[in-house]
Formats: sequence, C-alpha cells, structure tokens
Amino acid sequence: MTAGRIVPLRGPARTLPDRVRAVRAAGGVPLVGDDRAPEAQWEALVAAAGRLVPHPDTAWATLTSGSSGTPRIVQRSAASWADSFDAVAQLLDAGPHDAVALPAPPASSLTLFSLAHALAGGPRPILPREHVLTAADAEPATCFHGTPLALRALLDAGAPPRLRAALVGGSHLDPALRTRAEAAGIRVAAYYGAAELSFVALDTGDGLRAFPGVDLEVRGGELWVRSPYTALGYLEATPGGQSAGPLRRAGEWASVGDRAELADGRLRLLGRADDAILSASATVVPEEVEAVLRAVPGVRDAVVFALPRERVGALVAAVIEPEDGGAPSLAALRTAADEGLAPAHRPRRWFSAALPRTASGKPARAEAARRAVAGEVPALG
Repeated sequence: MTAGRIVPLRGPARTLPDRVRAVRAAGGVPLVGDDRAPEAQWEALVAAAGRLVPHPDTAWATLTSGSSGTPRIVQRSAASWADSFDAVAQLLDAGPHDAVALPAPPASSLTLFSLAHALAGGPRPILPREHVLTAADAEPATCFHGTPLALRALLDAGAPPRLRAALVGGSHLDPALRTRAEAAGIRVAAYYGAAELSFVALDTGDGLRAFPGVDLEVRGGELWVRSPYTALGYLEATPGGQSAGPLRRAGEWASVGDRAELADGRLRLLGRADDAILSASATVVPEEVEAVLRAVPGVRDAVVFALPRERVGALVAAVIEPEDGGAPSLAALRTAADEGLAPAHRPRRWFSAALPRTASGKPARAEAARRAVAGEVPALG
C-alpha cells in the first residue's frame, strides 16, 4: 500500500518526475535518492523508511545534504513548500509555460522543491539526461534553480538564449558570479535556507533579508526562524522523541544552529556553532576566513577547518579550490590573510585541490578536511 507511506525512488534524473507524480497521486510520500550515493547508505535509508511511520501530515521526504555525515530524512507537509510557490514564481517571473533548468539531482531538496512546484503549476523541470546538465539540455530554459557552482558551469558553457532569471542557493554566491550572470541578462536572486527550514533569507543584490513570510531573530548569536516553511521534523526513532538532528523548536520558532548577526534588517551568516575552530585563545569562524580567501584572484572556493595541534588546540587550515587558470601563489594567499584577518584567524596550513561536493553542489566540508589530514591533497609550501 502506497498511501501514507514513504516510497524510496532512485534512478536516472529524467525518469523521476513522472514517478514522483505517481507516488503523490497515490497519496504516498516520495523519497528520492542519488543513484551515485554508496549502496550501503541507500539501503540504510530504505530500511529506515520502511521501518518508521511518518508524521500523518507528511507529503514530502527530503534528505539533508550529507556534507558532514550520513543524510537524515526530513519530513515536510505539502503546505511547507506550497506556501512559498507564489514567492518563487515572482522571483523567477515564471509560470507553467516556462522551463526551469535543474542541474542538481532530484535527491537535492532544492531540485525536489522545484519538482513539487511543477506539479502545482510551476515551470516545467529540465533535468540532466545523465548526471550533468549540458548546454544542449538547458537550451529551452527560461529560468534556473541551483547552486553557484552549477550557475558558473552553465555560464561557462554559454548561457541558454532564453534564460532570464536564476534562483541560487546551497552555498555562498560570489559577487563576481552575480555580476557575470547579470551582464548576460540573467536576474539573480540568491537565498539562504536549509533542508529543515526551506527558504529563510533572500538577497537580490543588497544583502540577505528575510524571505517573504519569514521572521528572523538572533538569540545569543544563533539564528531563529518563525516560518510557515519549516519541516515537520526528522523520520527517526529517538529516546523521548528528541531530535537527533540540528533542528530545534521553541514554540513557533525553529533553529538549526546557524550563527548569525542581524542589523538593519540584513542577515550576516557566521556558520554553524559546532564548526567554530578553537585556536589558542581565539574562536575562529570558518565562513569569515573563507570570505576573505574567496576574494583572492584565482580562488574559486575555499574550505577552512581545524587541524588538531597540542597546546594550541587547533591550527586554522584551508583547502583552496583554484580557478581553471591555476592556483594563486602561497605568498598571495598569505598576503590576503595578513591584510584581511586577525593573526589567530590566518590559516597556518594550506592545501590546493578541487573540493569534494555533495549531490547539490555544496562543498563537503568534513570530506575536504579528511582528505587534507590524510595527505590525499597537495599542500602548498
């Protein structure tokens, strides 16, 4: 019986919209997995879906990105996504006669959201034939929903001639990439969100502000959200009913533990509290260091992490992902760090490599750090 049950789905991206539609029509809850993920991980998710009973209001099941561990199954009501469809349609200026390029696999919550939107009259989804959305695939697209990495790849291949709007989430959007897209006639709206919270804040060019319908508060340095888009919770069995994931609630408000500052209505994100690096007497926020490093010519992206060391607790280390033209010199990186960062926040160890990424295109932080510590990526200097 499908009604009320979670139905795991996996396979080529182009085959999944019809299968998702069929499951929803039968009253089931589609759980879409990435067919490139480890088989053991998928089998564990399928077993959990079959063993545990979903919340009665669950209409969608999504996966957390898995950037720092095994993905969790997030339960969503139909309204938690449907209530934002109008706002997204306005941002993309798109309706049922438009086509949205979706480079991330359907296992990504941002792509599954767009499939749900399509079922409700949103733009027609354009998915990869295999695992990479090609320029030929994207040719009919009038809008885009994906990560900064995917937007860059689309521009590198030549922007589709009818593409006029991009909704970009999942990781940091480089201002230079926004400028490049806008020069190609593409209006860009970047957002911050989470699998558990959906859309939280929106940046159309003047900084992150609360997404329509969302209220923001910073309590003790931690971001809290009051929103109709928040998920029901995780599909899991835990003692006392307590969540084993980052989602926490306090009445109408919810948080996933992101540190932030809020001033004049603009939100500045500082990363997860558990990502902070304790080095000597300083607390280092990786995202603040990464923002400085991304501004260095020749740096495409960066991940900053803790390298354990006795006496000081940890050294600040960085993996630099170079642009296609090659990595900047170690001297240039150190100069940028010296000019833009306090002494305790400057990386002491440097590595250069293409960053491992999650299915949606986010940097896989834990894996990047593991590879560097294990000597699997080259050190600079």
